[in-house]
Amino acid sequence: MRVARAALMLLAALSLAACRTLAAEKPIPPVAHVNLKRYVGRWYVIAAIPTNIERDDYNPVENYRLEPDGSICTVFRFRRGSFTSRLHTVHSTATVVRHTGNAEWHVHLFWFLRLQYIVAWLSPHYNRVIVARDARDYVWLMARTPQISRHDYQAMVRRVAGMGYPVAKLRKSPQRWPEPTGPRPSFAPICR
Repeated sequence: MRVARAALMLLAALSLAACRTLAAEKPIPPVAHVNLKRYVGRWYVIAAIPTNIERDDYNPVENYRLEPDGSICTVFRFRRGSFTSRLHTVHSTATVVRHTGNAEWHVHLFWFLRLQYIVAWLSPHYNRVIVARDARDYVWLMARTPQISRHDYQAMVRRVAGMGYPVAKLRKSPQRWPEPTGPRPSFAPICR
């Protein structure tokens, strides 16, 4: 029930953000091309300007799986409030926006909410990424590993600032692996 309530709060917040006029904001350009076969897999959230559901997350991880129909199964998993709290998951499906080089997606939460997902920066080795939105309300700095160097982190923050985000709102995501207790959770996305 708590996850459902949190998801509804997220929906309300995102719906309000979607209603904002973007006339004054310049669109964030996506990268030229994303090789989806290289991109899918596990991404650790290093920092974010978080949604309501993510405000107190520990060990947040986003997982992507490319489906035969070209859609992308996504699962966001996290623990709320501590490294040992109960595991939460949010399932969604993404579709690639045509003619964007696979760099812009629509993430479908429930049956009526479609959210923008822009691959705004991607390292050449596909080991770090910045996912952004034109509304500049949320942003995610992710990596293939739970920690990155301070130099790499600061470079990503500078890129986010260059996109027009208020970087003072960035929250570093606590990551500690392996997780201390309990059964090892599966990272495999399960889409409905």
